[in-house]
Amino acid sequence: MKLYDAARCPYCARVRMALVHKSIDYEPVEIDLGNRPGWLYELNASGKVPVLDDGFVLAESAVIMEYLEERYPEHPLLPDDPAERAGVRLHVFRFDELLGDDYYAYRRGDPNELALRLEELPLDGDLFGAIAFAPWVIRARDMLGVTLPARVQEWLEALAERPAFAQEIDVVRGLT
Repeated sequence: MKLYDAARCPYCARVRMALVHKSIDYEPVEIDLGNRPGWLYELNASGKVPVLDDGFVLAESAVIMEYLEERYPEHPLLPDDPAERAGVRLHVFRFDELLGDDYYAYRRGDPNELALRLEELPLDGDLFGAIAFAPWVIRARDMLGVTLPARVQEWLEALAERPAFAQEIDVVRGLT
């Protein structure tokens, strides 16, 4: 299994974290986002990462995470209850309005409500949702210097006890 990856990309971080949590071995292929190779567009017409090659090619972090959850049910990311799973999926589906749009606006220096979004972030305790949001929270704190609300900081500190999250924190610290 290969993961076409970029260390600075939070969408790639989602997939890396899922792979580490599920103890799945993979071969990382680092992509320079400033100089994307032409062959990447053959794997994903948009030229975006992450792209997973597991005998077939799959793009989009949320879709890859769903695939990994179904293909490798050990160490589940999603809750057992179907209604709870649906709620988690809805949070991921609504990612941009819950966090993403304001994170990227903050990063660009545009008007944003990142502080409010972080205050309201759904921290339900599920792993799939945590992996869906944590890459941006880590980057907001460690790369953008955002002071996290206490409940979000506590959530992140608790997650950092897990190898997948600790590894991603180390990746981000290596970027700064």
